[in-house]
Amino acid sequence: MGRPKAGLAWHGSTFLYRTSALLGRAVDGPVVVVAAPGQTLPGLPDGVAVVQDPVEGLGPMQGVAAGLAAVADRAEIAFVCSTDMPFLHPAFVRRVLRGMDDTKADMLLPFARGFRQPLAAGYRTSLAGLITTLIGEGDLRPGMLFKHCEVVQFDDAQLLDDSALKRFDPELESVVNVNTPEDYATALGRRPPTVVVERFGALAGKDGHRPTEIEAATLGAAADAVGLTLDRHVVAAVNGDQVYRDAKLPLVTGDSVAFLSADAGG
Repeated sequence: MGRPKAGLAWHGSTFLYRTSALLGRAVDGPVVVVAAPGQTLPGLPDGVAVVQDPVEGLGPMQGVAAGLAAVADRAEIAFVCSTDMPFLHPAFVRRVLRGMDDTKADMLLPFARGFRQPLAAGYRTSLAGLITTLIGEGDLRPGMLFKHCEVVQFDDAQLLDDSALKRFDPELESVVNVNTPEDYATALGRRPPTVVVERFGALAGKDGHRPTEIEAATLGAAADAVGLTLDRHVVAAVNGDQVYRDAKLPLVTGDSVAFLSADAGG
C-alpha cells in the first residue's frame, strides 16, 4: 500500500475504526487491536483494547498469537481479522463464530471467494501457545498452523446457509481486503451501504416516523441525511438494539436506525 492501512479513510471513519467497531457490534465479548512495536494507531471506539505485538517483523501470525493470548482468560473462541476489510458484515462474523460453537475443531477457516481466509477466521484462543512455538521454529506462514491443529473449512455454500449472511452479503464481500492503491481507489468508489432510517417523537417532523431508505456508512452520515445532529439531545437505536451516540459507528447493509429524542427519555 505504501502507507499504513489502519488510518485509511472510508466513508466517514478509518479502516481500523470501522473494523473494530463492527466487531464490537457482532460479538458479546472483548475486542482487541494488535499493534506493531512502536506503531501509532488512529482513534478507536470506546472499550477497544490495544495489545502490543512483542516482536517486529514476524508477520501476521505473531499478531494473531498476541491477540489470542490477550483474550484467552475471557473467551474460548475468537474471530480474527485484518484491518483492511471495509465491507466486513457482522453477519459474517456471527456465522463463523456459530460454526466454531458447533465444532470441536481448533479453527474454522473460511474458503471464500476461491481463497483460504486465515485473517477472517475463527480460532480457539488456546492456539496462542502453539502459534508462538511454531513461529519460534521459524515457520511464519499463516498456513503453517493447519498441519498442527484440527481445522474445519467452510466453503461459500456452507457460509451462505446462514439466512442473514445470504441476505446481506450474498457475494461474501466481507472477506475482500485492500492491498494496493488500486484496491483502495476501488473501495472508495463503492457506494455506502443502504440502511433504513426512522425518526420518532419530537424528531419525527411532519412526515411522522415513516421509514426512509438512505445510503450511509456511519451513524453520523445517517443523521445528516435526515437533518439531524447526534448530540446530547439525540440518540439512535440500531436494529432495535443498543442505543448509540457515536457518529462514527459503522453501518452495514440491512441496518435499521431509529433516532430518538434523549430529552424525552430515549
